[in-house]
Amino acid sequence: MLAKRVIPCLDVHAGQVTRGVQFGKAEEGGLRNVGDPVELAVRYDEQGADELVFFDITASAHGRQSMVEMIQRVAEKCFMPLTVGGGIRSLADMQTMLKAGADKVSINSSALADPDLIRSGAEKFGSQCIVVSIDAKRVPQDRWEVFSHGGRKSTGLEAVAWAQEAVSRGAGEIVLNSIDADGTKAGFDLEITRRISETVSVPVVASGGAGTLEHMAEVLLEGRADAVLAASIFHFGQFTVAEVKNYLAGRGITVRLL
Repeated sequence: MLAKRVIPCLDVHAGQVTRGVQFGKAEEGGLRNVGDPVELAVRYDEQGADELVFFDITASAHGRQSMVEMIQRVAEKCFMPLTVGGGIRSLADMQTMLKAGADKVSINSSALADPDLIRSGAEKFGSQCIVVSIDAKRVPQDRWEVFSHGGRKSTGLEAVAWAQEAVSRGAGEIVLNSIDADGTKAGFDLEITRRISETVSVPVVASGGAGTLEHMAEVLLEGRADAVLAASIFHFGQFTVAEVKNYLAGRGITVRLL
């Protein structure tokens, strides 16, 4: 059995790691400063994180250059794979981040606007480099709808169908973000995670809602996820990556231990 992965996530705004709740926005005062991204990356690398995900939430040319420089610095200091998302709209953007030291790039709104970007990225860099991130929110009639633009704009797409299409176009991994659960520490959305995990042939990373060690075990066991992504519980010192892995191993879940 492949080892399940534990992945800290760093949302970067104006050169600092921030954290919001249910996709809170900087302009709305919904973000809390957490710290320096390079320092946090080194900490998580030392704790045994399987990967690290960076999301650039600074929509500016200056912010993009800062992100490139930050990825270069992290890649020099850390050995774990790095995934970078946020504002990646073209093959050139992908190449810039991969050259800076990222192992994967994550696309969301740009893939929704131009699904062919998934295929062209996979053809140029390999499917293993292309992650499609899906922001899903539960709506009436037992349906999960895909949202774009940081969870602000409904697309009308059904989440499972979009995940299947993304994989058919060449996505090598799906990150499923629950808008309802994001930052609440109330647990992952197990049902939509399971539905997508059971219908696509690539790894699914569960995101949004981690608050306890049990939440992480649940989404890996009941939600059938291949990896668990979390932010707040790591950033604010509630748990270390090693503590999470030791707990999961105790539950009989295969993980890579230091």
